[in-house]
Amino acid sequence: MNNLVGIIVSAIYIVAVVVTSKFMSKFGEEASRKFIHVLLSNVWIIYMLFIDSLVPACILPIAFVIINTLSYKFKLIKSMEREENDGFGTIYYAVSMLVVSIIAYVAGDPRIGATGILIMGYGDGFAAIIGKKIKSKKYKIGKTTKSIAGSLTMFIISLFISFIVLKMIGVKYLIFDSFGIAVVATILEAISIKGFDNITVPVITTILTFLAM
Repeated sequence: MNNLVGIIVSAIYIVAVVVTSKFMSKFGEEASRKFIHVLLSNVWIIYMLFIDSLVPACILPIAFVIINTLSYKFKLIKSMEREENDGFGTIYYAVSMLVVSIIAYVAGDPRIGATGILIMGYGDGFAAIIGKKIKSKKYKIGKTTKSIAGSLTMFIISLFISFIVLKMIGVKYLIFDSFGIAVVATILEAISIKGFDNITVPVITTILTFLAM
């Protein structure tokens, strides 16, 4: 019963975020996208509260892989898509949710996935926002251009989230592991292109969280 409640509450929350994002579009296309990007990561908190097994955890991610693919192709949810073709970021977001669900629920502890999903949402989301709002030195890694302000934001948020989640799990080397995960997350966000950080950041930080246990 809890699993069904979790799926329903998660679905309602996702719809509410997407609908509300339409009001954010008056602040610009990117504001609307980042609103969705950040707030959708909170679905994992609902997962931790209600969903306790693998199959229910995979239902919504699979559904949204399909929905996001159709939206990308046909621009069904305009507040979620960029006008220019900048990769499959929205699809990767749903795919990563599926992969993280598999890792966390096979491991038997949904808290493992909180690091990856919340870092993807809050870290990557606010790194992009603050990186554009605050003037700072730019740097390039391959074809990717990033800013010091954005990367520093990514690191600080990743460190905070990692510390909270790892403390909740009860890992032995809390400071060391939190710092390591934050560094890896920041590097992955910097080097990933065309939205691929929506895969690399959550999946690899989730694996690192599992290994830290």
